[in-house]
Amino acid sequence: MYDSSRGGGSSECEYVNWEKPRNSRNVDKQDRQCSDPAVGGDTAWSSCSRLTAVCAALLCVLLLSIAIVQSVKLNNMTSERDQLHAERDELQKMLNNTVQQCLRYFVTKRMGWNEARQECRSRGADLVIINSREEQESISQMVTGEAWIGLSDSAEEGKWTWVDNTNLTTGFWWQGEPNDYEQKEDCALIGSKFAQDKITTWADYPCEMKLPAICEIKAND
Repeated sequence: MYDSSRGGGSSECEYVNWEKPRNSRNVDKQDRQCSDPAVGGDTAWSSCSRLTAVCAALLCVLLLSIAIVQSVKLNNMTSERDQLHAERDELQKMLNNTVQQCLRYFVTKRMGWNEARQECRSRGADLVIINSREEQESISQMVTGEAWIGLSDSAEEGKWTWVDNTNLTTGFWWQGEPNDYEQKEDCALIGSKFAQDKITTWADYPCEMKLPAICEIKAND
């Protein structure tokens, strides 16, 4: 009902004023929904929680990946260091062996077996004696081609003895050797030009043939 005592305002103004409280309540209700998770913000809070969990998981994965990469790098560095140490030790060993060989062995000029032995003995040595595969491999690397060694069967055909009068026990003859070709081959050499192997390279030749010789200085000399 219209009440003229409240002023001369139009009914339109009263309608507007009457609508304000309703709008105010709606706004308050919306504010409460936005600010109070118990009213209507559960979905927003759940989304935030899931996002936080995903970010934390990604961060953990990233940190774990970094740790793995660093661990692999450290292992590789350790392996490389160990390999370098091993190579250094091997080179040092080779150097020591080379120095010892240079001090222990020397090679003569080309001459017959008996002349070569005299040359060795005049220099405090004798023709080399080989009693193992290791010695055979080492001495084979000292010369290129054929060279006399301290082995012969001049005293008794077929009985090979070293210059220290010990009998041959381990030989490294090439195939078909020794053959005493034309009954004239009584002295042994290493590095036969007919050999097709790096280890079994011995052959018997005539003692008068001119070849280099390998001399050995004994450790106690």
